[in-house]
Amino acid sequence: MVAAQSARDLNELARSRTPADRERLMLAVVDLCMRSPSALHEPQVQESLGSIFMSLVSGAEHDIRLLLAEKLARAEWPPSALISLLSADEIEIARPVIAASPILQDADLVRLLVEATVEHQIEVARRPAIGAPVVDAILEKAEPTVLTALAANDTADIRPEAMKQLVEASREISGMRSPLVRHPRLTSDLAERMYLWVGQSLRAAIVARYKVDVRALDKALAEAVSQAHATSGAGPVGLAPLVKDDQEEIDQRLIAKLHAAGQLRPSYLLRALRERRLSLFRVTLAVLGGYTVEDVRRALATDRPELLALACAGVGVDRSAFATVLALVRGLNMGQPGGDEKRARRAFDAFKPDQAHLAAAAFRKAMGGV
Repeated sequence: MVAAQSARDLNELARSRTPADRERLMLAVVDLCMRSPSALHEPQVQESLGSIFMSLVSGAEHDIRLLLAEKLARAEWPPSALISLLSADEIEIARPVIAASPILQDADLVRLLVEATVEHQIEVARRPAIGAPVVDAILEKAEPTVLTALAANDTADIRPEAMKQLVEASREISGMRSPLVRHPRLTSDLAERMYLWVGQSLRAAIVARYKVDVRALDKALAEAVSQAHATSGAGPVGLAPLVKDDQEEIDQRLIAKLHAAGQLRPSYLLRALRERRLSLFRVTLAVLGGYTVEDVRRALATDRPELLALACAGVGVDRSAFATVLALVRGLNMGQPGGDEKRARRAFDAFKPDQAHLAAAAFRKAMGGV
């Protein structure tokens, strides 16, 4: 009797053309499939399911697609076309599918690395147990934020040559250094190479983990820095970076000149991040919004991404660009600011484009309580 009632309900929903009923039908079909997944692997059944779901998903609202992605993220029965569609959707929808779907194979993940956004690529790099072909594709693209995510993925199939490439990339990308020093596949030889360009705390971690000749390494480091200063007047990239305050002072002078000349725009924020210059991003955001650099730095060190959202909305960052800004900042800043991206999106959406001054004021007020 219950089954008959369910069938009648599904038939009524199928005849309806209203968006709400079509969404209810889609979720009802999902629930029905999840009750008997073993019967869904036949090619003809898969083809029929694919046709049904592709028709229903195409017009579904964001929240329904998100719910569908969460329901299907770990399921083994969904049609591959549906999973491919969800994995390429908005990043909030795609994230659970990319992270866990057993339907996605290495070839699918490589396709996402080629075709999808940086945010999607980061999620691919974070996916547990990604294969060597996926690792190689990430290394080939050499996107800094994606490489940083890969460096932190202890379960990825990173072969010796790939690990060597990651270590070499960490000369330029500081966010990779800490996870690599602690990576289970880092060899003592590669750790000794990293010793020459990491900070003091990571050198201590290398010494604690590996049997290394500290005196010899310190001597090599001192000679490299001395030689670089003698030949160019400055330390080589990765060996003798400027201390934070010195770098920030240089960035402040640069941004002050651009601001005085009327050439500083919100688009410069993305440029700074793509150039992997987090300090420059902080200074630019502070100058554009009339914030203090210290407030911006503190906002980036919290588990409240809505603070960064307010700061960015306060300087006129476009809504479509904010997700990229947040992903790039996290890639350069050891995953911070942490926390739920939904809060950040709600904070950003609370202010219309012509209310940037209100968002900026909200940021200053929020930082006063942090």
